[in-house]
Amino acid sequence: MHFDFTKKHILEDKRVRLSPLAKEHFLPLQDLSMDADIWTYFLEKGQGGQQFETYINNAFIQQAFQNEYPFVVFDKSTQQYAGMTRFYNYSSELKTIKIGHTWYGKDFRGTGVNKHCKYLLFEFAFEKLQLERIGFGAYATNIISLAAMKSVGCQQEGVLRNLFPALDGNGRTDCALFSILREEWMKGVKTDLGNKLFK
Repeated sequence: MHFDFTKKHILEDKRVRLSPLAKEHFLPLQDLSMDADIWTYFLEKGQGGQQFETYINNAFIQQAFQNEYPFVVFDKSTQQYAGMTRFYNYSSELKTIKIGHTWYGKDFRGTGVNKHCKYLLFEFAFEKLQLERIGFGAYATNIISLAAMKSVGCQQEGVLRNLFPALDGNGRTDCALFSILREEWMKGVKTDLGNKLFK
């Protein structure tokens, strides 16, 4: 199945609902975006006000060009918007996609929201789109993100040296590359991740 960037894809379970980004999401997401910690490892900043408006508008532009598909994350347990995530770098020929641009408000980190989101995204990519690979990348110094990727079944596969400017503005830092394959998902990761969520 080809990934249709114009379609309204909604992914949900008992805990979270992922919906396509829409204009009505701006205000609740803007409130979350005021937390400076969210943007530490983002090249594209979006901390409130005009900066966040530009960030959201760019997300719409990237979707229009079929480069990215931004989702808004809604936490059903609190009845609040929790953050955002995106599919990007989709290739129908290679049967690959990436997940990134993921952030959550401080009250939703470490609550299980991310694991539920990843389960739904993996299930959609591997079982509906029939893709073979999902890729990820993060600052090699972003210990929390690296641990989160490992916790949902991703495997580290390499490093892009000096890809990013260092956070302190002095020098460069590496990008850690992770991935998960369809075979891995079907042969164990789905069950292992599901056990963490639905036990």
